[in-house]
Amino acid sequence: MPFIRVTVSDPDLSPTRRQALAEGLTDLAVSALGKSAARTTVHVNPVPAEHFFIAGRPVLDATGAHVEASITAGTNSADERARFISGAYALLRETLGVLPPVAGVALYELHPESYGYNGVTQLDHYRSAPQTAKAKAEAVG
Repeated sequence: MPFIRVTVSDPDLSPTRRQALAEGLTDLAVSALGKSAARTTVHVNPVPAEHFFIAGRPVLDATGAHVEASITAGTNSADERARFISGAYALLRETLGVLPPVAGVALYELHPESYGYNGVTQLDHYRSAPQTAKAKAEAVG
């Protein structure tokens, strides 16, 4: 159940670009991390350019951008996380154009007891989910 925030230093970010970021990041959560599109939330947060700083100076000659994604700890390999980070950066460049030299992507891995949705922790969702035939066979014997 990823929650993805993308902050962009463009308060006039067009609806088309917002939609492209939301769809692209959702698709990436599915393809790179194996997450469910139906449970992926993307929050696009456009901010004024003068509110986005690198090295203490506002980013005015490029579109500043930063992606943060919260995922459940232990559910993805290092390679999957690397694919998400690489893909998210490529999406930012494709959608926003010129980026500053420091356009970041961060994955926050949250413990399943400390993260959830609809008032239920991820751990409890996992406990209540039907097991696959393989998992049942492994648990039995």
